[in-house]
Amino acid sequence: MNQDYRILQIDPYLSPFAGDIELRMNCYKKARRKLVEDDKMLSSFVNGHLYFGFHEKDNGWVYREWAPNAQDIYLIGDFNNWNDQVHKLKRLDNGVWELLVEGELPHGSRVKLKIKANNHIYDRIPLYCKRIVQNSESNQFDGMIWNPPVPFNWNDKGFVPQQPLYIYECHIGMSGEKESVSSFLEFADNVLPRIKKQGYTAIQIMAIMEHPYYGSFGYQVSNFFAVSSRFGTPEDFKALVDKAHSVGIAVIMDLVHSHTVKNTVEGLAEFDGTDYQFCHHGNKGDHPDWHTRLFNYGKLEVQHFLLSNIKYWLTEYHLDGFRFDGVTSMMYHHHGRGTAFDNYKKYFSMDTDLESITYLQLATELAKEVNPNSILIAEDMSGMPGMCLPITDGGIGFDYRLGMGLPDLLIKMMRTKDENWHMGEFWHELTNRRPQEKVIGYTESHDQALVGDKTLMFWLADQDMYWNMNKDGKNERIDRAITLHKILRFITCAVGGDGYLNFMGNEFGHPEWIDFPREGNGWSYKYARRQWSLVDNPNLKYEYLYNFDAAMLSFLTSNDLYKEPARLLLVHESNKVLAFIKGNYTFIFNFHPSNSYVHMLGDTSAFKLVFHSARQCFGGFVDEVLNTGLLCKDGVVIDRRTAVVLKYTPSK
Repeated sequence: MNQDYRILQIDPYLSPFAGDIELRMNCYKKARRKLVEDDKMLSSFVNGHLYFGFHEKDNGWVYREWAPNAQDIYLIGDFNNWNDQVHKLKRLDNGVWELLVEGELPHGSRVKLKIKANNHIYDRIPLYCKRIVQNSESNQFDGMIWNPPVPFNWNDKGFVPQQPLYIYECHIGMSGEKESVSSFLEFADNVLPRIKKQGYTAIQIMAIMEHPYYGSFGYQVSNFFAVSSRFGTPEDFKALVDKAHSVGIAVIMDLVHSHTVKNTVEGLAEFDGTDYQFCHHGNKGDHPDWHTRLFNYGKLEVQHFLLSNIKYWLTEYHLDGFRFDGVTSMMYHHHGRGTAFDNYKKYFSMDTDLESITYLQLATELAKEVNPNSILIAEDMSGMPGMCLPITDGGIGFDYRLGMGLPDLLIKMMRTKDENWHMGEFWHELTNRRPQEKVIGYTESHDQALVGDKTLMFWLADQDMYWNMNKDGKNERIDRAITLHKILRFITCAVGGDGYLNFMGNEFGHPEWIDFPREGNGWSYKYARRQWSLVDNPNLKYEYLYNFDAAMLSFLTSNDLYKEPARLLLVHESNKVLAFIKGNYTFIFNFHPSNSYVHMLGDTSAFKLVFHSARQCFGGFVDEVLNTGLLCKDGVVIDRRTAVVLKYTPSK
């Protein structure tokens, strides 16, 4: 047994599970050898998008598809008047089918397949289409030949993501104020400048891969190589990425390899007439909560398809990384349902899906091969050991895990009175991460903004937001909401992770939930948008939160405080105070609902007040020029529900 994997030194509590780590690594090595020889790179093999699908040749086109159970396949489309007897594919070895099309397949042609399998005829969409469009009359989807006569002209050579990693999570379709679907180009023109101005260094975009149901938030993918046509063309998406890079913003995409939609015409579920071509057979292939199909990660062809998909998005669209959705569901046969991961045995048991973990290791290795600067984030609530350690150390290879425990704790805190908040528990969740594994901290993501949940601001202010956000009004609930919204986000950004995430609009306390058009709301877009006019209105208090968000990010960035580890200085339960040190800066947070707190400093001349959450431009009471006015003889006064930062400069 190999005891040399570094993960065992990093976390001594893993020692009893050294054999499980060894098994994890052996499975990975065995799967890798099936794909490539030991001395070759994964990226040399996973080129499914370059072999399958439609490719222009000297005298026409070649089209290939993998459908092992098919009996016959015909390509139909407007290029042949939808004739299902003209263009018949030829069966090659290993379930591969091929068609040579002489002459033109015009750019923009609509295409589909007629597949005979199990003695039945099925309509299907070619799996590697770069664009899928919906027929306005039938509502059915068609594939489209996408081959623009002029290639896109990229201007982002040499782009490298910036630090700190401050992520703006966004959804293109609901990014505008109009009650309709916004586009890539509208987002680039109207929203991207806001993101840049606020100080975010990356955007994490949801719902990019084509999905039949808009209300799925993009998490029920049908066509893995197609940009969602709701938002524009593939060239429009490239233009957005290129523009983001031009202003120093990295682009991370939500990658949904954890499941696929059940739809058969558009998707993978029964492409060749079987339910086991890409997914597990029968009930094992059904997710009991999501009502989607689950991939068979141990199958070579599935690995090839999904890994090629990763390479495709990185190379075709110059993406800077992925946030892998549903990682917890992937790694366990029980999908994490109703499981408390309260001891190490639950990570290494019969419930653990080693084939899935192997796939994740292959995926992270490949992404780093294709783009060594790629940012890889795992949505894992289980805390799997080694998730964010290098594969060579016995890890899975991600850069970051989402800090999903903190938002859950905050919701718990919202259900109780301020005076019952437990500062020790709060600090523990803020700083709780596995040794040497990085976390993205956040107070709320899109999950907390959906119908059935509440945003942090709505938990704090509730319906008073609708009537009492005018600057000339006075409302205790609104005042409380604004002060707590600011300091909860500030402490999260300062100490809650190695990166930070905010969902679009939450930086100014967007007042309403997200509810996509559906039958239950009359197919309305009223709540599937962002009301920027609220923050742009100088008479409303949303501006205070917006100003604070930008100032918070600027302060932490300009002083390199995102690099500094946090050292706990004080946890005071009765005073509701948390204090910690980062470098030469002392952060003090007073969460008490009514009492001020005096933090004793001794020699106050060595300290300078450099940040205060209650400045007037943030809706507070402190003069815009920060001075020593808040410093008393021996310390600093921190008013209720405020946060201050002091810089220490020792006297010579």
